[in-house]
Amino acid sequence: MPVYCELPPAAALARWVECGWFLESAAALTNHRVPPDGCIDIIYDRRDGLRAIGAMTTEQRFSYSENACVAGVRFRSGMAGPFLGVAPAELTDRSVPLEEICPRRVRELHRRLDDAISIRDAVSILLAHLPPPAATPNPVQRAIESAAAVNGNVDPDRLACSANLSPRSFRRRCVEESGLGPKRLCRVLRFRHACNLARASVRPDWASIAVDAGYFDQAHFIHDFREFTGLTPMAVFSNTSRSRSG
Repeated sequence: MPVYCELPPAAALARWVECGWFLESAAALTNHRVPPDGCIDIIYDRRDGLRAIGAMTTEQRFSYSENACVAGVRFRSGMAGPFLGVAPAELTDRSVPLEEICPRRVRELHRRLDDAISIRDAVSILLAHLPPPAATPNPVQRAIESAAAVNGNVDPDRLACSANLSPRSFRRRCVEESGLGPKRLCRVLRFRHACNLARASVRPDWASIAVDAGYFDQAHFIHDFREFTGLTPMAVFSNTSRSRSG
């Protein structure tokens, strides 16, 4: 069975970084399914180097050979921009070698990661490599932050108002900061919350989960699962080994 573990960031990074994480598997992982979560990750694979994984509009699949060791840093929604060499919008649904977007910083980091004693240590190295941004989150990032705090259950127009922007301008800026438009981002955040509720339940009550996650009805709940994963909620969680990290 694959081993997946999350590690908290330092307090100075907590507003920007959700967690560090690692994945280990003795057996090869083929078509490892990762649903969208509204986040951007930087990942390190001992065999594939450093990559930036953009925000996903739908589930993506990743394959790893046997004895896989993968470490990552997951940024909070809308908060990856200050740490990247490109706008998050350029990474949506893409996996890009990190050296292509910030080459000056990658070579030394790659050497340190290759020398790490364990993949858990590699996570610590990745987190330590991220300096706290000099500025506080801008109004658009704060609006996205507030959307994440309520798991996407907010009117996108209210988010635009809180950022003191028109809906059209906010949509453009939300894509720039998060890689997703506000409506899609809110749907992904709500879907992610539903997944977390299901994952925490031994025998998920799908009607209750739909209500608790903020869905209007179970039909909308199932519709989002089909759109984001191609499967029903029941089919998604029939595979208990599914991880939400790539």
